[in-house]
Amino acid sequence: SQSEQQILSSQLECVQSIKDGVLEEAKCSESDRLTLFPQQGSGAETQTQAALKLLQVETETLYNKGASEDLYVTNILYEREVTKREVTGAEVTELVWKLCLAHSASYETADLFMTLVFDLRHLSLEALRALWQRSSFKCRDNWQPLIDALPSCATEACVVLMKDLIAFGEVEEDKVEYFFWSFAFIPNPTSGMIESLAPLLKSPRASQSCFLGVTALIHRFCSAHSSCDIVPAVQSVMRILGKFLGGNCTVQDSQHLSKLQLVLKAIGNAGLAAAALAPALGSCAALRSHPVEIRLAAVQALRRIPCSARVSHLLPQVT
Repeated sequence: SQSEQQILSSQLECVQSIKDGVLEEAKCSESDRLTLFPQQGSGAETQTQAALKLLQVETETLYNKGASEDLYVTNILYEREVTKREVTGAEVTELVWKLCLAHSASYETADLFMTLVFDLRHLSLEALRALWQRSSFKCRDNWQPLIDALPSCATEACVVLMKDLIAFGEVEEDKVEYFFWSFAFIPNPTSGMIESLAPLLKSPRASQSCFLGVTALIHRFCSAHSSCDIVPAVQSVMRILGKFLGGNCTVQDSQHLSKLQLVLKAIGNAGLAAAALAPALGSCAALRSHPVEIRLAAVQALRRIPCSARVSHLLPQVT
């Protein structure tokens, strides 16, 4: 029977005393019985007694209306108090030195690193470049605080500096990938960021993270700006990607096949900005002489482009 198979049985009983709408006393009794082998009747039982009693009532604290100007409504997301002082490059350089000297697993290090990230947001591009010249050193454990802080900075100046460091080969390969993936998480991208990053796509060494990171940045930019496809910086990136397609995605060799697949994925990543490439994507998908991988990637690249911009008369040819 079910009663014989029941392993845990509990019971809770509470008695409350309320006077003038105020809870004065509460007494609770709880019993829990755990039966491991019901047929043998063996197990364990616990008894818990709890009592809660009102000791005193304090008078109401009057609200001080004089401090109301310091109060404001906000959400529960973590926010950093905006500094009212002017941040200088010398102060940030000293902060990097303190980070190098602090213990890597201490609360002090975490606080210093957060301060570094927020201070970087107040520096101009010129100040950031000067800071890099002074603070590009590695700490004793081979750590570069400035390299790790830059992707969280998320300002146009920081993005341009990261682009410069990538272009001049001043950061290690794993950090370059870290830079590119961070672009997808910039909350408020600007056309200046896109313009500075566009030349990186032309490099023969441009990696998958380069194409996908830059186009993810464009997608976020277009989500916040209507008619983003007429922004010159966005058009520049789309022209670069369009040249890779060559009009109809003709495949030359296996290496070129992989490159085309990456470019098509990047175009799909860009979304609304790629509306002008819809005819080329339709041609890539419609030609039956193309490898199936290319035709499928071309169709998938249309996923974020509005239906009004798609070349609908070409798509029925795809079989």
